[in-house]
Amino acid sequence: MTTETMEAPAVAAPTATPPHPLREFWGYFSANHGAVAGLFVILFVVLLAIFADVVAPHSPYITDTTIALKPPFWQEGGSISYPLGTDPIGRDMLSRLIYGARLSLLIGIMVVTVSILVGTVLGLVAGYVRGVTEIAIMRVMDIILTLPSLLLAIVIVAILGPGLINSMTAVALVILPHYVRLARAAVITEVSKDYVMAARVSGAGPLRLMFKEVLPNCTAPLIVQASLGISTAILDAAALGFLGLGAQPPAPEWGTMLADAREFVLRAWWVVTFPGLAILITVLAFNLLGDGLRDALDPKLKRS
Repeated sequence: MTTETMEAPAVAAPTATPPHPLREFWGYFSANHGAVAGLFVILFVVLLAIFADVVAPHSPYITDTTIALKPPFWQEGGSISYPLGTDPIGRDMLSRLIYGARLSLLIGIMVVTVSILVGTVLGLVAGYVRGVTEIAIMRVMDIILTLPSLLLAIVIVAILGPGLINSMTAVALVILPHYVRLARAAVITEVSKDYVMAARVSGAGPLRLMFKEVLPNCTAPLIVQASLGISTAILDAAALGFLGLGAQPPAPEWGTMLADAREFVLRAWWVVTFPGLAILITVLAFNLLGDGLRDALDPKLKRS
């Protein structure tokens, strides 16, 4: 009696499912602990700014000379009603710091938004059109870059006049070349790739090629630069405020707070220390976030 042997059907090896892009991004980003810490600090500052009306114990504008230069609550003469003390005209320091977060973040976001929109368009045009147009745009950007950024911002505000809007305009102009150069370099790299050639052969016009085909593939370096640009904008705006060229009193802007309190630095340390720490921590958090975004978005830096 014979038995027939049957061959078992071959079982296909299971294919590995590629990770979701967001999960992959978070994996690279979370590996940078400094970036995660910076993200949480930024989220905390943003929540303070959004809910300033609820969180702040006092109005940032109400003055009371009877409690001027009251120390923080842990020092002798302090009060828990004013946890971080009061300024030279009796305004609550904690409330002004919280409202100052709203103003400083608004400055940083608005400045970077304007710079990245204008800079991306100019960089796209320079990188795609090339020729005389590229030379003209890039030479102007090079001239701006050769000048010290803060000095150039001071000159612009001195011409336009002190004020919040003028200082934001000056800072936006100062950081504009970084976005133009980044966008141009990314566009020059992308336009030589096959997908752009295919789109051009299929009849796509210049605007479609620039904004629909090329621009989406140039966003990673711009996002990283934007996160770093917010810290630069906050720092430059605070410097202009300290010099009296930015936000004007009684606006609770951190640089303006430092300017108002500099003559009391030796007798009331808190009026300059807390605004300075607010600027330091916020700027550092955005820089750490930018480092983490660079590690997560730049394929050259990703670990295999």
